Amino acid sequence: MSVFKYAIGLFDRASGAKLHHLFSEKNVPLDPMQDYLTVGEYHVDGEQHTPNNQPYNLTVYKDEDEVLHQALSLEKTANLAPEYVREFSPELERYRAFVSRKTGRRFIVEEYLDEFLKRVKGHIRAGKNSVNVSVITDTHYKDRNSTDFYGWNGLTHVNEFSYLDDSGLLDLKVHLGDWIDGSDTGFLGESELIKLRNSFKSGKVPYLMIKGNHDENDKYDERHDLKASFPENEFEKIMWPAMYGQKGVHYISRQHGVCYFDVDNVRFISVNTSDLPYILNAQGQKHYDAKITLAIREDQIEEIIEILQQSSNKNIVFMSHGNPINRKGSNALKYNGRSLHELLVAFNQGEKGQMHSSRGIPPEFRLANDFDFTNVKNARIIAYFCGHRHVEDQFRINGIQYILFNCSALMGPNHVLTTKYNKNWKRQIDHQTEFAGYIVNIDSDRHFIQVFGYGAASKRRIFYI
Repeated sequence: MSVFKYAIGLFDRASGAKLHHLFSEKNVPLDPMQDYLTVGEYHVDGEQHTPNNQPYNLTVYKDEDEVLHQALSLEKTANLAPEYVREFSPELERYRAFVSRKTGRRFIVEEYLDEFLKRVKGHIRAGKNSVNVSVITDTHYKDRNSTDFYGWNGLTHVNEFSYLDDSGLLDLKVHLGDWIDGSDTGFLGESELIKLRNSFKSGKVPYLMIKGNHDENDKYDERHDLKASFPENEFEKIMWPAMYGQKGVHYISRQHGVCYFDVDNVRFISVNTSDLPYILNAQGQKHYDAKITLAIREDQIEEIIEILQQSSNKNIVFMSHGNPINRKGSNALKYNGRSLHELLVAFNQGEKGQMHSSRGIPPEFRLANDFDFTNVKNARIIAYFCGHRHVEDQFRINGIQYILFNCSALMGPNHVLTTKYNKNWKRQIDHQTEFAGYIVNIDSDRHFIQVFGYGAASKRRIFYI
């Protein structure tokens, strides 16, 4: 790859002038270094919005396919390799955002998240019983270089979300599911989950990895009418050993995705709303499509009951991908969503009883669980966090505050699948609306929950406990 120190050649000058004309016509608010379209080497600094406003050498060059690239190298460094790189996108008619070669993160996003953290810190109380958890959901990573919908940006969002781990503010981080879109081959889907797991897990902040309805890769199976592309428990084998192996993460078994984590007097409990039996027909196809069959089964309910019976003196927050009920109080899962909600209400009322399933439910989803919460003291389920709907929403039923978080996946305004909520954000690649993530502060002493959002998310929502 040749790097030119000075601009040379009439062709490069002419092509640069043409691109300048395109920019002026479109009147797009871009960073100042977008103007460097001619091959050469330049001095740039804070006036051009460099990382930390430091002086850099900006090198503009073309690859073997005649695609323009930019590279930033600190002026005072012996390292010849650039720190930040980017390339010109013909589709966008501009350069993409600079990416750190070391971390894979865009420095403009890190700067944005620094300001987000300052805003959060200005509204929260430090100290005991003031607990902070970062939340991301529905990243829908898929093998596609998309600038307006699901694609490689899903992995980018997880990587940049993990930048919050370095803030020293977090007690826990959570992904609420739909890590992948599930529309690639099984081999690719497995590879995508491994990349996401490695990007998400942390040595600084405890984390929970919740399964979503796309994480069985059934979207690919549906489109191609083939045998199941994922073997049994593939998501579980890739994602959960790291989660369950953490110090402080407690569980009854490692089989169902149920676990709990305590911070001061707050207990977080994870639930798997994609709890389906792996049943194949004679052609090797799945009997239950995980995309459309959200459910909770008896064994998982039994573990939830056992954890709740040992939860005295706790304010409890449940978390799952799908919301078990809707704002009308009706079942929002295919099986047992309403039953789970009624169990949580029974806990808050200190009741004893038995769960039964309605007639007509397949045997694999029937419930027959005994519960006794009469000996649990000074405990209450205060909230339930979920994703799945690709909106922000909230409703309070029987004293339990349900909070829905918007998808991090880029949903461009012109796609059929884009929700009305996200169309209103007019989300674009390399803009602040591209992604979405949250920090939730639970202050038991002040009796409220604050949800702070970045990107395509509300700046601050407050819920009273």
